[in-house]
Formats: sequence, C-alpha cells, structure tokens
Amino acid sequence: MKEAPSDPSRPQHLDALERANHVRLARAELKRRVAEGRVTAAEVILGCPGEAEGMPVADLLMSQRRWGATKCRKVLASVPVSELRPVGALTERQRDALADRLGGARAEPALTGA
Repeated sequence: MKEAPSDPSRPQHLDALERANHVRLARAELKRRVAEGRVTAAEVILGCPGEAEGMPVADLLMSQRRWGATKCRKVLASVPVSELRPVGALTERQRDALADRLGGARAEPALTGA
C-alpha cells in the first residue's frame, strides 16, 4: 500500500479519512477473497499482507464460509490467541499453531494476484 505525498494545503483529517477508506476497502476485498476460497485464512495468517496487519484475527476467521463466533472462539482458545489480537501482532509460534489448526502448511503463501 503505497501512499502519495500529501498536499500541504489539504487538511490533515482528509488525508486520514482517505487512508482509512483505502484500508477498509482493501480489507473488504481480502475478506471477500477468503469467503470465495481464492485465498485461505491460513495463507493470510502466514503471509500477513499489509491490509491484514491491523485486522483482528477473529474478523479474518469469521470471513470464511460457515464460520461464526462460536467456532472462531473455540479455535482461538485452543491456540490460545485473543479474538481481538491483530493478525500482524501474532508471534511466529502463534501463526504456525493457528495455520496448523486451520489446515495450512508452513510454506511461502501465494497472496499476490487474485
């Protein structure tokens, strides 16, 4: 996610709103790709693309088909990881354990492309 240099005459809050909107759109697209099965949640957890860094891990897991709050809580409790923990803040051990629980293998995930 590259940013263009901001215009000094433009109000700072407009730049912040634009960045926030860009992040929301990118996360929505990532969640859509996970729901459609084009990318797995395990790949996102292992690869941690920029749009997923600040996303709570529970949001990512519940974007999968047939995943609700209960299933998400059970999986996260078995690792153990907080539902509110951002994907980018997971330790390597937590990433591996969670990806293993989700059926992902530790490899270079292919997140580029759609």
